[in-house]
Amino acid sequence: MKRVLTALAAALPFAAHAADAISGAVERQPTNWQAIIMFLIFVVFTLGITYWASKRVRSRSDYYTAGGNITGFQNGLAIAGDYMSAASFLGISALVFTSGYDGLIYSLGFLVGWPIILFLIAERLRNLGRYTFADVASYRLKQGPIRILSACGSLVVVALYLIAQMVGAGKLIELLFGLNYHIAVVLVGVLMMMYVLFGGMLATTWVQIIKAVLLLFGASFMAFMVMKHVGFSFNNLFTEAMAVHPKGAAIMSPGGLVQDPISALSLGLGLMFGTAGLPHILMRFFTVSDAREARKSVFYATGFMGYFYILTFIIGFGAIMLVGANPAYKDAAGALIGGNNMAAVHLANAVGGNLFLGFISAVAFATILAVVAGLTLAGASAVSHDLYANVFRKGATEREELKVSKITVLVLGVIAIILGVLFENQNIAFMVGLAFAIAASCNFPHHSTFHVLVKTDHARRYAGRLVRFTDSGNTDDSWPYHLGADPRPRKSDLPV
Repeated sequence: MKRVLTALAAALPFAAHAADAISGAVERQPTNWQAIIMFLIFVVFTLGITYWASKRVRSRSDYYTAGGNITGFQNGLAIAGDYMSAASFLGISALVFTSGYDGLIYSLGFLVGWPIILFLIAERLRNLGRYTFADVASYRLKQGPIRILSACGSLVVVALYLIAQMVGAGKLIELLFGLNYHIAVVLVGVLMMMYVLFGGMLATTWVQIIKAVLLLFGASFMAFMVMKHVGFSFNNLFTEAMAVHPKGAAIMSPGGLVQDPISALSLGLGLMFGTAGLPHILMRFFTVSDAREARKSVFYATGFMGYFYILTFIIGFGAIMLVGANPAYKDAAGALIGGNNMAAVHLANAVGGNLFLGFISAVAFATILAVVAGLTLAGASAVSHDLYANVFRKGATEREELKVSKITVLVLGVIAIILGVLFENQNIAFMVGLAFAIAASCNFPHHSTFHVLVKTDHARRYAGRLVRFTDSGNTDDSWPYHLGADPRPRKSDLPV
C-alpha cells in the first residue's frame, strides 16, 4: 500500500510535464466585441440567477448543499460543468492539434476516475456526510485532528487549483477578449465572490449547469461542422489530418507524451485518483436527496464528460485540417496566432464565422467562472464548517457559521486575485499537477477505503494521511524550474 501511495503522489508531476506539450506563446489579441457582448449577456443572466437564489438561501443546508433538492440529472450536469474547465476544452483540443492520438489518451485519464467515484465514493459520501467530505473522514475517528487535516488538505488543493484557474482566466481573457491581464483577474475574482457570497450552492449549481449546456452545445456544433466537412467519415478526417500535419502519420501513434511505461502508469494513476479526491467535486454529492440520486449524478456526469472528450478529439483533428493548414491563422513565424491553445477558438471562426467565435470565447470564459465558484465554496465550507463549527467553536449557531463562511469567501476571493497577479508568469500546469497529487495521495485513500478499514485505529489513519499530505509536494525534483529559479524558460499556459 505504501508503494502504491508513493506512486500516486509522484504521478501528477508527469501530468504537468505532459501539459507542457501544449504550450504556446501568449499573444494579446485585438478586442473581440462579439465575445464581450455575449459574455456580458451571460454575466447579466447568471447574476439574475444569483439574485433569485439569494431569496431561497435561508439556512446552512441551503447555502452549502442547495437544501439537497438538486436532482440526479441536474447534479450530473453541474458536476460536468464543474469539472470541464477551459483547459479541458482548449487544452485537450490543443493537445490533439499538436500530438494527435495522444490527446485522446491524455483526456481518458481525467475520465476513468469517475467509475471509481461511482462504485467506491458517491453512495457513502451521501449516506455518511452532510456538507463536506471531512464529515465522512471523521465519522468513526476523533473529530478534531481528522477535521483539521481534512480541512487543510482541502484548502491546499483549493488554493493551488484556484490560483491556476485565476492565472488561466487572465491569460485566456487576454487572448480572447484583448483585455488587460490584471483587469481580467479582478473581474473573475469579483464575479466569483458575488456568485458564492449571495447565491451559495444553489447559484453555483445553476451557473455550472448553464455553462455545461453552452459548452456541450458549442462543442457539438463545432464537431458537427468538422464531420460535415469530411462527409461524416472518420477515415477522411484522419486521412486529411495526416496529410497536412507536420508529423504526418505519426499523429496516429500513441506514446509521444511520455517516455516510458512507468511515466504513463504514473500519469494515469494520478489523473484517475486525483479526480476522486477533489473537494469541490466531492461536495456536489451532498446536494442530492439520497444515495440513489448520487449514483445517478455520477452516471449522467460521466456520460456528459465522455461525450465532451470525444468532441474535443474531433475538434482537435478538425483544427489540424481547417486551422493548421490555413495561413490566415498563422503569424509571420508560421506559428498559430495566440499559441496552440487557440486552436479550438480559431476553428470556431473557421466553421461559424465571427459570431460563433464570439460565442465560443464567451463560453470559454464562463467555464472558468463556474469552476472557480465551486472551488471557492469548497474552501469556504472547509473553514466555516470543518474548522470553525466543529473544532474551534463547537456549538456555533447556523447564523455564526454562515457569517464565517461568507467572510471566508471574501478572503479567498481577495487572496485569489492577489496571487493570480503575483503568479502571472509561473507554470500553472505544475500547480494543478500538485493539487491533483495532494488530492490523490491524501484525500482519496482515506474515503475510498473507509468502508474496508473500519477497524483501523485513529492514530494509524491520522499518521498515514499526515505523511501522505506532507510528502506529496516532495515528489518532483523540478521545483526550481517551475518556480522560476532555474534558468530554463518558464511556461505559463492554461491550467490542465
